[in-house]
Amino acid sequence: MSGCFISIEGMDGAGKTSVMSTLVQWISTQGHQVITTREPGGTPLAESLRELLLAPREECVDEDTELLLMVAARTQHVKTHIQPSLAAGQWVVSDRFFDASFAYQGGGRGMSNDRIATLHQWAIGDFAPDLTLLLDLPVALGKARVAGRGEEETRFELEKMAFFERVRIAYLARAASERHRIVIIDATQSPEAVQADVVRALQTHFARAVSELGQ
Repeated sequence: MSGCFISIEGMDGAGKTSVMSTLVQWISTQGHQVITTREPGGTPLAESLRELLLAPREECVDEDTELLLMVAARTQHVKTHIQPSLAAGQWVVSDRFFDASFAYQGGGRGMSNDRIATLHQWAIGDFAPDLTLLLDLPVALGKARVAGRGEEETRFELEKMAFFERVRIAYLARAASERHRIVIIDATQSPEAVQADVVRALQTHFARAVSELGQ
């Protein structure tokens, strides 16, 4: 039996790390093996590309270069890590996947969604998560949470508020167009309320799989 693939989406500060823990705990209680990963990254080569993409630099990074590096990291991630893990029966939970490209490169940078979709079709075909949880919150709140961490900002985090407003709009538009796969979670709630919504989404989406497991 092949595993299931779940992605977590949302801007920095939305609480993806906490939700990742909730997912791992729930999946494990259902009797499945689960591994966690992230994008960009997930393999040694993809992690190297992550460093190139996130490091602040004086040189202007062309938007096409950014997208191509993102897709290159994702292709390596999918073909050498995610797909083999799923084929082995493991469940995979990823901190971001291809919806992030439609949000950040599409919404944030203003690139054509058709162009992004065509590139992904060429790179990974129809491969997609079984379920995506979109953690949504106002941009200002997310920025405040990130600032409270005291960490060095990445190249993306240095973008202006308007950039992240466009990212959020693009994420919500993506969710509206793929309701069968993407579930929006209100990330402004308490951690306990977010956890309850996440578990509810899992139970609803994987009700059939859970039922089959118990037979």
